[in-house]
Amino acid sequence: MPPGTVLTDLPLNDSGTTYRVTTAGAVIDGRHIAGNLLIAANNVTVVNSQIDGTVINEYGPNHYPFTITDSTVGPATGCITAPGVGESSYTALRVHVRGHDDGFRMSGNTVTIRDSFVKQCANATSHADGLQAYCPDAACTHLAFEHNTVDARGIDATFMVNLVDPNVGEVSVRDNLLMGGAFTLVTEWHSGTAWEIHDNRIVNGAWTYGPASAEGTCSHQNWSGNSLVTIDASYAITSTVSALPCID
Repeated sequence: MPPGTVLTDLPLNDSGTTYRVTTAGAVIDGRHIAGNLLIAANNVTVVNSQIDGTVINEYGPNHYPFTITDSTVGPATGCITAPGVGESSYTALRVHVRGHDDGFRMSGNTVTIRDSFVKQCANATSHADGLQAYCPDAACTHLAFEHNTVDARGIDATFMVNLVDPNVGEVSVRDNLLMGGAFTLVTEWHSGTAWEIHDNRIVNGAWTYGPASAEGTCSHQNWSGNSLVTIDASYAITSTVSALPCID
């Protein structure tokens, strides 16, 4: 949130744990929600707000498009075993996700995430990903994950960017700063156009097994400008260690 933002509490209206939006075109501006935010109407906007739980747009069989900007999602302490923001047809700009094992989730089409920051956590049962694609029932297409920072250092995390689901297509992963995980960046192409993987920086040595893996699909990825770097305590890059080629 911008410095100096004054928040007004928005009372929970669904089971005492959730604020449910049911009005199309609603705007939530400068609000604090001490629980989850369930978006059950089209074209909702969330701006300059704090949501202590999760933000999800899946209600019944439907996903409702929304935009969230300049907001914080997740508790100040503790760890929620669930994605911070999901599921499809959403745009997240300058969003801080904290206290969640998964930062963002894509379970449908048309997800744009830019200029955002994820500081992950992990519980005993967590499968922690900064961004996870989970598309068991239908294709997930049109992902833009650009100019974000994902930090999973010091936790038992899996992947920072986890794109291994066979139904994922039309992917752009660009200009991100990523650190931690078993493999930091996993981009397993399955079908469709070549994926665009460009100018990402992966913090050197912060992974368990390796900085990246394309799982044998490098020939289907346009890969350039990616590198291993070092950073300081404020996430500023202090050096470039080496270029990072696509790793099958």
